[in-house]
Amino acid sequence: MKIENPNPLQWNFSKRSQQLQSSAIREILKITMRPEITSFAGGLPSPATFPVERMKAAFDTVLTQQGKIALQYGPTDGYGPLREWVANSLSTDGARILPEQVLMVSGSQQGLDLLGKVLIDEGSNVMVETPSYLGALQAFSIYGPNFISVPSDEQGLIPSAVEELGKGARLLYSLPNFQNPTGRTLPLERRFALVEACARLGLPLIEDDPYGALSYRNDPLPKMLNMNPAGVIYMGSFSKVLTPGIRLGYVVAPTPLILKMEQAKQAADLHTAQLTQMVVYEAVKDGFLQTHIPTIRKLYADQCQAMLDALQTYFPAGTSWTKPEGGMFIWVTLPKHIDSGALLKEAVEQHVAFVPGAPFYANEPQHNTLRLSFVTVPPEKIRAGVERLGKLIAAKL
Repeated sequence: MKIENPNPLQWNFSKRSQQLQSSAIREILKITMRPEITSFAGGLPSPATFPVERMKAAFDTVLTQQGKIALQYGPTDGYGPLREWVANSLSTDGARILPEQVLMVSGSQQGLDLLGKVLIDEGSNVMVETPSYLGALQAFSIYGPNFISVPSDEQGLIPSAVEELGKGARLLYSLPNFQNPTGRTLPLERRFALVEACARLGLPLIEDDPYGALSYRNDPLPKMLNMNPAGVIYMGSFSKVLTPGIRLGYVVAPTPLILKMEQAKQAADLHTAQLTQMVVYEAVKDGFLQTHIPTIRKLYADQCQAMLDALQTYFPAGTSWTKPEGGMFIWVTLPKHIDSGALLKEAVEQHVAFVPGAPFYANEPQHNTLRLSFVTVPPEKIRAGVERLGKLIAAKL
């Protein structure tokens, strides 16, 4: 039986939901699905790095040997052996991380949302880099913070500025390794200075580190977590070193915060999928990442160099860009009169796409910036796409 002529439903959306905005990157990705587009837009890892056979074998093993456990509900804090593996992988001689300090989450994006939920009230001061990761700004924004943009330079956050601006803030969010969107890396001396500044202020420091393992030349710099485990919240992910499709990340923090985040996670999804956690543990437990990650580094280093070479060849004078030593991104600064949002529309007509820089700023966006990602595009297409983009920019000078 069907009701005839029902009155149209009037949706009364919450004030919080009315603040929601679509991710600029996700909207651009709809365009880049077209096969003729050379896309430098998505922050997607290269499918060429996905260890399909290793994951298939891990699924088979888990389902054959522990299928009834893997397909059942699991604990909110995560699969015990995997939490222990994470804790051991992050421990150093001077800073032992315990499994109870680890919370498994459904991708690090959920970790950001949970941190916002338990640490941010409406009007809370939240400190972020300039520019910062768009996904973090999006996750935190729903809780109504007052974003404080910390001045940065080509080496990242300026610790002295944290001292000046950080009093009374709820948290400081940072990406010290091959930052999204700029690709820059925070030097060792600044890491120490930043940790010390936050400790003096009693300011929780979030160290988001999805790209830290993707160094092209050297071992990653020491983690800020190990400099002060009592004051640093560390976020890690399997998306960039294994596969993003499993949606698995983790948060490492002092136990009072982990317990509060666990309560928030119970309300959100009860627990992260037991099956995928067990499969990831099966895949990584015997040291697989130690041989797998170098293959990712080599591929990304080659493609990064291809883009840097193309930028040097085809971009006109008056433009500048970062030269990352790892990760997935290059940040371009154009002459001030060029709006990268308007440029994108012209670029798509020429079958090339990128992400305009403005959405990465919490305050005072710089419209003459843009982000390029090179890891999903082969070198010959990188060269051709950068050439087309360079011609469009040159025409505006």
